[in-house]
Amino acid sequence: MRFAFIVDPLDSLRFYKDTSVAMMRAAAARGHEIWALPVDALSWSSRLGVCATATHIHPFPKDGKAGVEKSLDNTAPWYERIGEESLPLAKFDAVLMRKDPPFDIEYVAATWLLERAEAEGARVFNSPAALRDHSEKFALAEFAEFSVPTLVARSAAHLNEFIDTEGDTVLKPLDGMGGRGIFRVRRDDPNRNAIIETLTEFGQRTVMAQRFIPEISEGDKRILLIDGEIVPWCLARIPKAGETRGNLAAGGTGEVRELSAADRRIAARVAPVLAARGLLLVGLDVIGSYLTEINVTSPTCMVEIRAGAGYDVPAQFIAALERKCGVTQ
Repeated sequence: MRFAFIVDPLDSLRFYKDTSVAMMRAAAARGHEIWALPVDALSWSSRLGVCATATHIHPFPKDGKAGVEKSLDNTAPWYERIGEESLPLAKFDAVLMRKDPPFDIEYVAATWLLERAEAEGARVFNSPAALRDHSEKFALAEFAEFSVPTLVARSAAHLNEFIDTEGDTVLKPLDGMGGRGIFRVRRDDPNRNAIIETLTEFGQRTVMAQRFIPEISEGDKRILLIDGEIVPWCLARIPKAGETRGNLAAGGTGEVRELSAADRRIAARVAPVLAARGLLLVGLDVIGSYLTEINVTSPTCMVEIRAGAGYDVPAQFIAALERKCGVTQ
């Protein structure tokens, strides 16, 4: 089969840990063609429909090039370019939208194009409409029974009232990733007004405030759901000393763990709902026994879970993708 991956520029991917690269390698190992394209390659015309100039590549296996996985600076090649072609997206057996946030108007425009491609016969994962409709922060409102006290607002008065009530809180933008723009704000923080002004841009941007969860010291767990099935291992991202953010991009360290009973309760509630909406891959963020985010744009941590538990998450994902495309093995 022919799979197209919409990703950030290939040479910018940290191939030794990147989940999209792991997916490509797993697909290639099962005999599929791999094509890659940046989001700005998408276009629509009344004559051709939704097309893209895509690069046909062959990703080297994890140990297929001497020293590739030992070089953590992206200087070693991890793929071979085979060719380039402009094709309608409907010519691919599946299109995987793996572009990282920010979730801005250009991301929304990409979902419009991909939704049109679906109407022209393309299979797109995750569903463009579901990507557009599921704010990774605010989506937890549908599952509020698993959330700590939370407020979504841009009013300084409402945010200050929330901080006064809860005493110890976390504030974050709705469109951030990797721990960027996250602040811990206590009731007595002398900078609280400045933080609110900065995050909301003086009341022009909506943010999320949540009661601080002390269990963050034990890790911010990433739980993966694949077509409604729960991956039985998670990656707990533990904050470095002096930090309250567990994100690996913010210096956290990863520890692979089996899911707890509380993790499974949350996952079992969320998984079938989101799978029914066309979200093939979902990453839940759980701190302690609380759901904090639902990641649908480009969930990660497959490589770390496979390395720590020996559980081949990328292969499970490609098998689920094959089933969605009508292949049974």
